[in-house]
Amino acid sequence: MLSPLRRSLDHRSAPDPDATPSRGRRLLRPGASPTLVLALILTSQLMVVLDATIVNIALHDIKSSLGFSSAGLSWVVNAYTLTFGGLLLLGARAGDILGRRRVFLGGIALFTIASLAGGFATNPSELLVARAVQGIGGALASPSALALLMTMFPDPRARTRAIGLYTALSIGGAAVGLIAGGMLSEWASWRWVLFVNVPIGIVLLVLSLPALTETPRQPGRFDLAGAITSTLGMGALVYGFVNAASDGWSDPRTVGSFAVGLVLLAAFVFTELRAEAPITPLRLFADRNRASSYVARLFLVAGMMGMFFFLTQFLRGVLGYSDLVTGFAFLPLTLVVFTSSQLSARYLVDRVGAHRLMIIGVSFSTLGMLWLTQIGENSGYGSIVGPLMVFGFGNGLAFVPLTTAALDGVDPADAGAASGLVNVMQQVGGSLGLAVLVTVFGSASSSAAHDVAPGTSPADAARHVFVSAADSAFWTATAFLVTTLLLVSFAIRGPKRRPVVELDDPEVAVALAE
Repeated sequence: MLSPLRRSLDHRSAPDPDATPSRGRRLLRPGASPTLVLALILTSQLMVVLDATIVNIALHDIKSSLGFSSAGLSWVVNAYTLTFGGLLLLGARAGDILGRRRVFLGGIALFTIASLAGGFATNPSELLVARAVQGIGGALASPSALALLMTMFPDPRARTRAIGLYTALSIGGAAVGLIAGGMLSEWASWRWVLFVNVPIGIVLLVLSLPALTETPRQPGRFDLAGAITSTLGMGALVYGFVNAASDGWSDPRTVGSFAVGLVLLAAFVFTELRAEAPITPLRLFADRNRASSYVARLFLVAGMMGMFFFLTQFLRGVLGYSDLVTGFAFLPLTLVVFTSSQLSARYLVDRVGAHRLMIIGVSFSTLGMLWLTQIGENSGYGSIVGPLMVFGFGNGLAFVPLTTAALDGVDPADAGAASGLVNVMQQVGGSLGLAVLVTVFGSASSSAAHDVAPGTSPADAARHVFVSAADSAFWTATAFLVTTLLLVSFAIRGPKRRPVVELDDPEVAVALAE
């Protein structure tokens, strides 16, 4: 697959002497292989993307090994996605100011060290801290990796092929994480879903040091206050929801978390209004289509992450599947998402229309989630694979036009922030959505426990409680998707103008890739 790209790179014309250093300068050291550098960047992106889902299959073993509560288990996922999504824009800014090679290597090193520490965790706190630091490393490495990829290929044809590989890997990375997590948990231990990053990270560092040259530094300032208040504010809200699931809505920690979260988010808005170089220009939310597309993506991903979380535990705990079989159970979803996303990008957007395709896609996703609410205690895999494929087909159709709506009409000066917000909304939506669904699950579990008939075996009682509570969570996830459908149907209008952003801008490309 890489050989045509290699030939294109070896025979490309010389870069335009008038091109800016960050867009036209070759970032390879003398003698470095373009194929090697491309492989390094793609590998780093795969490592970061799949880590959001690789732990899902291992959650059952992590819970029993470290003593997590059912509600607290969601933090194994949220600790990573919150810091990754919350600091993604700051990571992109760091690459511009400090140099993308330096930030990329620092992010990979931090990610690798955190993975090693997480693998040796002996209690929930140690694992959650390691997962949060992994997210910080990913937020530093991911934007710089794509920026290096873009600047490495000034030739349009070579750049298009490189972006194609990057996009395919980004789309399939989450699903690869589920399968890889199943294999590692089955053949080794749940700890290897973290340890596996260590040799990969070391190889990336060793090979990247001599292969990449530094990019020119750009003047600018860090909006640390904005990054910190937004990340901690969202984290406080997530903690409030998760704590409500275990200790109730009136618990002082629940009330205090919500209060702190709201205060921090208000401080974030105030900071962004006054900042000289805000990490999130609030003017981006002035456009109705763009703001609606951000919120729609948040609700869509909120439902999707909940589906992964609870369906994984259903396959593992109720159907009794091994970790390996559970991972491969999601393979049909992977194939359908990849196929429908390619159809959407290459053919259907132009022929059907972006707005109409968005509505069609979200409608299929909603039907798939609604179908999952019919799962019962005696359901088998045949009752799951159909909803998975319908849900995946809809998501694949919807994500491309939804991303286009978020970037339509953006001023070139705001292109990076606008596309970065696409990814932020995706990560934050997953964290908040999962927290809400865990709260619903916790409340429903308490009610279902009272319905267990006397004399029921502990195993059957646990199965009844989980399925009943998961059903409530799936209904709530369906409500998220219905909200998404209403937004794309009535709040988002068909595009009235052509986008003025440059589609080969690094930050725009990563939004399309996600």
